[in-house]
Amino acid sequence: MTPESKKDKSTNRLIHEKSPYLLQHAHNPVDWYPWGKEAFERARKENKPVFLSIGYATCHWCHVMEKESFENPEVARLMNEVLISVKIDREERPDIDTVYMKVCQLLTGSGGWPLTIIMTPDKKPFFAATYIPKENRFGRLGMLELIPRIQGLWENNRAELETSADKIVSSIKESRVNRQGKEPSEDTLDAAYHQLEQQFDTEHGGFGISPKFPSPHTLLFLLRYWKRTANENSLHMVEKTLQSMRRGGLFDHIGYGFHRYSTDAQWLVPHFEKMLYDQALLAMAYTEAFQATGNNDNKNTAKEIFAYVLQDMNSPEGAFYSAEDADSEGEEGKFYLWTSDELEEILSQKEADLALRVFNSEKAGNFVEEATGRKTGANILHLQKSLEEMASELKLSPETLSRNLESIRMSLFKKREKRVRPLKDDKVLADWNGLMIAALAKASVALDEPAYAEAARKASDFILNNMRDKQGRLFHRNREGQSSIPAFLDDYAFLIWGFLELYEATFEARFLKEALELNDLLLKHFWDDKDGGFYFSPDDGEKLLLRQKELYDGAIPSGNSVQMLNLLRLGRMTSNPDLEEKAAQTGRIYSQDVEHSPSAFTQMMAAVEFGIGPSYEVVVAGATEADDTKFMLKALGAEFSPSKVVLFIPSDKDPSAIFQMAPFTSRMTSIQNKATAYVCQSFTCQKPTTDINKMLQFIGVKTLKKNTKS
Repeated sequence: MTPESKKDKSTNRLIHEKSPYLLQHAHNPVDWYPWGKEAFERARKENKPVFLSIGYATCHWCHVMEKESFENPEVARLMNEVLISVKIDREERPDIDTVYMKVCQLLTGSGGWPLTIIMTPDKKPFFAATYIPKENRFGRLGMLELIPRIQGLWENNRAELETSADKIVSSIKESRVNRQGKEPSEDTLDAAYHQLEQQFDTEHGGFGISPKFPSPHTLLFLLRYWKRTANENSLHMVEKTLQSMRRGGLFDHIGYGFHRYSTDAQWLVPHFEKMLYDQALLAMAYTEAFQATGNNDNKNTAKEIFAYVLQDMNSPEGAFYSAEDADSEGEEGKFYLWTSDELEEILSQKEADLALRVFNSEKAGNFVEEATGRKTGANILHLQKSLEEMASELKLSPETLSRNLESIRMSLFKKREKRVRPLKDDKVLADWNGLMIAALAKASVALDEPAYAEAARKASDFILNNMRDKQGRLFHRNREGQSSIPAFLDDYAFLIWGFLELYEATFEARFLKEALELNDLLLKHFWDDKDGGFYFSPDDGEKLLLRQKELYDGAIPSGNSVQMLNLLRLGRMTSNPDLEEKAAQTGRIYSQDVEHSPSAFTQMMAAVEFGIGPSYEVVVAGATEADDTKFMLKALGAEFSPSKVVLFIPSDKDPSAIFQMAPFTSRMTSIQNKATAYVCQSFTCQKPTTDINKMLQFIGVKTLKKNTKS
């Protein structure tokens, strides 16, 4: 629900914010403050504890807690009398969210959003929870009882609360001590694989039971492990997971794109929000799986993801929006669900019969509400078999069935477009845009779709032109023409990743230059000179309880893991061993955690795999528009060879920009005016070659793919 649609037009301080999440709460009767000095100064002046509530615009249970408690006059009255209430969008301030989520996990053993923290005016926490109902329910303390209890403790046991808060802060700081240990090795890669093998759901794909998250960076690691070891089960886990996710309700079969995660083991019932980072990382996984297997289902799914993003998540200026909500008209998933009667009303009888069968629609519905466990009569459209299997059962050719399903999809899509859409969180985040730039650039080459590179270029230019200060440092968020919030590690690391992929897709030297300049800023303001690795916040950022350093690869890969691979790639592209040494230091800072559970660091494992090798540096010299140059570069991009970097030296244009960044390339010229490849592996270089097949053999590829030949 947008703020403008709220019946109560009274406003609080959040009305002046840019975050869609904060604006959702701008008409609450709660006297909300945004995070800042004003709130904590008032808390000190009035001697009140601070109630910190953290969520995000597309969080379903955040909506529930708002409607149940923050819009309730009785709850609001208590909050306003007893507490100073502060609201944060976790996507705008991941630095604050990360610190206090650690507190919640320490105190409760779990975490999630909405995140609730109660703290002293000097920001020291003494209570943590996630969703809190209005009244006590099934052993969960409600707001109407919690607030008076907090008031009593604050007034009568203040010293004990402050002592407890000090102990919590000490525990959090002690848990984050980083010590250099041994470097991850090939044995670590093997251990990560074996842990994932044990966690793998052989029936439904994915890892664990439920809820089940896509975790595409885990699939990216398994593809690299398969490439390294020829372990077919590693590839099977990837293919099984990708196929199962695409067929399940996790995928939007009408408008495309993936929902956030599945509440069950079989990928049927999702939480319906759609996040930009999921689309980016999943598109990468499907793209690389297509490169590895040639399975067109993977290629088609990647293209469907991009079709959704470019249609629904792309701003007029070229940047990408953050997310779409799970709820519309106050109900989770309403926009995406269908009754059997609706299908029969919209479609012809023949099409309805086919849709009901293929998409497994039931008269009673197959959607079960998470809260009540009841069927609602609505259906989540999903597939249970491949197109070929369904075509065989229906005695149709796969081509005929595909055409019929596309006709059905378009009819339902046009009808669905008339429904009330979920809220779109239209803020632009630098880090998530970096991921989408990387995905589009990678796919533009692998899928031979130049339009994807153009979309990535436009998003890059938006960020470079609108989300930097005069010193070239990034801002984290842009909305309604305003950029603000100094950028975090992930913003720099993910954009460097995006610019590296975009350079290798377009060979525009400016993108490699931008990657190197961002890398310099990252090393200057985020690098830990004592122990190695990168802090999440810059050295001149807001001082919080502690300065975090994250390596765990959760829903999104950690900035340290991504930057570790960036450093290796940049080190190889510019022949700078200092960058590679910093990558090695990054790999050592959490060595004990990594050795204990390497499957929790799969993006880092991808970096370790690159570092161990074999990895390749390929320099191609040739005329920019010559056919042999195009074929050579296209052949490199089409193959699944993730442990390589590619530089291009144009023989018909000024190559000085590349020579300045990679001086070692200055003597690499085309032979007899032909496109020429210089390939080095593990610090040993092959003779230059004009033969594409020989070049591919040098990087461990046996034969040239047919679709890359002239």
